[in-house]
Amino acid sequence: MMKRSIFLAILIVALSLWVGVCGYHYTENMPWIDSLLNASMILGGMGPVGDLHTVEGKLFASFYALYSCFLVLGLIGILMTPVMHRVLHKFHAEKERNEKH
Repeated sequence: MMKRSIFLAILIVALSLWVGVCGYHYTENMPWIDSLLNASMILGGMGPVGDLHTVEGKLFASFYALYSCFLVLGLIGILMTPVMHRVLHKFHAEKERNEKH
């Protein structure tokens, strides 16, 4: 179950990075490598590297930064779900064992 959660988290990050790269490339006409750098930095929480010149690019960067913030919270939930599931099962098993005696 943990492998599935890790795979899902990696897939979501990869798709989010792809959206960011395309967004910067098409709204700011940045080269692909600069788009990758900016998207990676925002997705990682560091902030943009290059200057933004268009209104579309600034709006995209604003929404992408907010999305990235919420994405981190969602990924924490995805990765912690199997761990918490196991912990709750352990507590439930202990309760049943104590009730039998």
